[in-house]
Amino acid sequence: MSERYDIAIVGSGPAGLSAALNAKIRKKSFILFGSKNLSSKIQKAPKINNYLGFPGSSGDKLGEAFIKHIEDMDIQITEERINNIYSMGDYFALMVNQKMYEAKSVILATGVEFSKPLVGELEYLGKGVGYCATCDAPLYKEKVVCIVSSNEEGEQEANYVSEIASKVYYIPLYKGDYKLNDNIELVEDRPVEVQGEGKVNKLILKDREILTDGVFLLKDAISPAQLVPGLQEEEGHVKVDRLMTTNLKGLFACGDCVGKPYQYIKAAGEGNIASLSAVSYLDKLK
Repeated sequence: MSERYDIAIVGSGPAGLSAALNAKIRKKSFILFGSKNLSSKIQKAPKINNYLGFPGSSGDKLGEAFIKHIEDMDIQITEERINNIYSMGDYFALMVNQKMYEAKSVILATGVEFSKPLVGELEYLGKGVGYCATCDAPLYKEKVVCIVSSNEEGEQEANYVSEIASKVYYIPLYKGDYKLNDNIELVEDRPVEVQGEGKVNKLILKDREILTDGVFLLKDAISPAQLVPGLQEEEGHVKVDRLMTTNLKGLFACGDCVGKPYQYIKAAGEGNIASLSAVSYLDKLK
């Protein structure tokens, strides 16, 4: 049987990192899913004046302080993208393709995704559509893969997959100085629809079509409603109370995914509350 953590935290922005700090302080076993690279939203913030203790800061400086803090606390980030989270009654199952993690409680800190799902995205999720290229890469040995990415992190995933797949098309949704292996075809076009017959076989773009065995959508965030069946939303955000509790027992949410204002200091505070609530929930289980 795999280890069952006290808390699984999904997202490594200010809310998720803050939640992890409190879980560590309260000596709970936890796993933190996210990226070790700072989110592009933090990096691009030129000036931040409303984060207490950091006057006249920038996104880069604040992000570096976040990373140093969790490193000093010996908190590790697991760089895997969660595809689905299922409530199993007394625990949650967190799916990463064919792998499963278990946790007694979950804190969602996924941020907010402003783009709508592609036509066919949800229909073919797990049938050729995925959110983590490196996780699924072995399934596409000698096959054709399309990688649609919202940020530069996708370039690393594309380079990795290109060593396994027979052909990789990279479709960036951002402008940049793309650092891609020579055998990757860059496609500067807008994806519109995923098509297939039982499983994915085609990606439709605005100006062309690509025959493909798999489509990876590397988003800045995944909608919590897509992640967790039965999760209640309100105006496009997770519905929570002041203790960051959701309608699902043992599931908490914090940060941008629960609503405005989209501010780092608000997210960090909510991460702390969500973690305290999860700890209180766990203590009551005893």
